[in-house]
Amino acid sequence: MLLLTGEYQHVVDDKGRVLVSNKLRNQIDAEEHGANFYLVLGANGILCLYPEKCFEQLVLSVAPGATAPDEAVAFERISFAMSSKIELDNQGRLLLNERLRKRAGLKEDITLVGVRDHIELWNTQDWEQYLSDHMPQYQQQMTQARQFVMQQQTKEL
Repeated sequence: MLLLTGEYQHVVDDKGRVLVSNKLRNQIDAEEHGANFYLVLGANGILCLYPEKCFEQLVLSVAPGATAPDEAVAFERISFAMSSKIELDNQGRLLLNERLRKRAGLKEDITLVGVRDHIELWNTQDWEQYLSDHMPQYQQQMTQARQFVMQQQTKEL
């Protein structure tokens, strides 16, 4: 199971490249999750970087019978069109496709966020606003999760 964590601020250089921090890259086992990545326009217009095996699992998990045929076709068409298989350069930099970068509204200052099985690329200002907007909800959920874990541990004793 892959559990990518952390937030890392970077700058997109004049050639459209951004460094993917060693701290993030070292969390990914290339043998288990693949050595390459897919750059994908994800939910809510957020640009996502998936290790190749995680991306394959994601796009292949949409079962044909689970949605209407025309919805499955649309998902498949758009998900593959909005994805690019990429490799990081020797310095760990990612070249951002200009079209995807524009669609995601990415500017120069970005924050890379580890989100379980992928890395999200956010404008730093947008990320800070998202945190501000969602922090009370997060704190409540974390409190509930801790209470649940403590109850389970008490039952085991």
